[in-house]
Amino acid sequence: MTTSPIAAVILAAGSGTRMKSDLHKVLHPIAGRPMLLHLVDTVASLSPAKTVVVVGARREQVEAAVAPHGVVSAHQAEQLGTGHAVLQAEAALAGFDGDVLVLYGDVPRVTEETMRRMIARLHAPDAPSVVVLGFRPADPAAYGRVIVDGDGRIARIVEYKDASPEERTVTLCNSGLMAARSADLFALLARVGNDNAAGEYYLPDIVELAGAHARGAAVIETDAAEVAGVNSRGELAAMEAEWQHARRARAMVDGATLTAPETVWFAYDTVLGRDVLIEPNVVFGPGVSVADGVNIRAFSHIEGATIATGAEIGPYARLRPGTVVGEKAKIGNFVETKKVVLGKGAKANHLTYLGDAEVGAGANIGAGTITCNYDGFFKYKTRIGTGAFIGSNSALVAPVSVGDGAIVAAGSVLTRDVEADALALVRPDQVSKPGWAKRFRAMMAARKEAK
Repeated sequence: MTTSPIAAVILAAGSGTRMKSDLHKVLHPIAGRPMLLHLVDTVASLSPAKTVVVVGARREQVEAAVAPHGVVSAHQAEQLGTGHAVLQAEAALAGFDGDVLVLYGDVPRVTEETMRRMIARLHAPDAPSVVVLGFRPADPAAYGRVIVDGDGRIARIVEYKDASPEERTVTLCNSGLMAARSADLFALLARVGNDNAAGEYYLPDIVELAGAHARGAAVIETDAAEVAGVNSRGELAAMEAEWQHARRARAMVDGATLTAPETVWFAYDTVLGRDVLIEPNVVFGPGVSVADGVNIRAFSHIEGATIATGAEIGPYARLRPGTVVGEKAKIGNFVETKKVVLGKGAKANHLTYLGDAEVGAGANIGAGTITCNYDGFFKYKTRIGTGAFIGSNSALVAPVSVGDGAIVAAGSVLTRDVEADALALVRPDQVSKPGWAKRFRAMMAARKEAK
């Protein structure tokens, strides 16, 4: 691999009208992450000297998304074609002398390996000025064809509508992705004209110019799925499905059991240990890490949570961001947690809400328990000690602490701290009135009959 510095230019200036959305097309998520950031992350694995995103419509959305990742923006004020778009990055790359990858924000699945192959081909002994990434789709349809000469170099790229019958039989198509040395790229772009029906400056035109004025162009190939673009909601759903299919397969190869793989949905950053069992209809949002030997039962939704070895989650559990489940702890059915640390072996088996809480090791949270953490203005914390027992249908009004080994009786509404090993009983004494129910029914029956 060459040691020449690398830069990337990602085109994201289009309006994406087919998405019919107020959100920029390249910010629509795949596996919980904007498709553009999938691509930015892959580029980052190359340690680029600079990454430039060319923006246009809804530029403020795209700029806000990429800025935290050290990506700079170049504005294409007028949509005058892909060649014109790449030219807008020239100022951002002033002083850069190296290899430039030209990528598309709506083509997010290009791999690091393919990007490296493009750069490597650029530095092959024949030193082409431009490298084009080609593919062979099942149905070439109206894709531009890459016409290769007898030496394996590109003679030209021809759009389908301009191709001869013979050229239309060619199955090698143009993905639009390219690599070029910075000096070659911008010199060739300066020669591109707009003498065409649309009056636009097309990036593929540099291929023919490279043959006439530089060292020619070469093509490498990749799988069609890797260069699939997203232009509509349907295509977005199809790409999500493909991503999920691949991720499920990898999870099982890595040692997780998915009893109904097609019903499990991962996020882009889900981490799974070995011998994890995932039952049907489990959804992972971003930020989940699952250790070895965890059982995640059916219909659970987990986001922003860390789950330790041997824990059991669900069924029908919802773990929200900030949840930390300790070793061999259990979150059962219809339990919701948020910003909760559950200690080793602690249990909340059913019908409970735990928010802004610390639960000690071995503590037991009874059914129907609620930590009342919000007063309409501020959030407050509940602390439940090691080995404490919270009886069913209790409300713990934060801020409040329950000491180690303490017991809170069922039906209690706790507003003050409970010391260690104490019993907290917060409910009125039970009163029984013999015969009252019988007399009440007789009275009401008579009243109804009188009507």
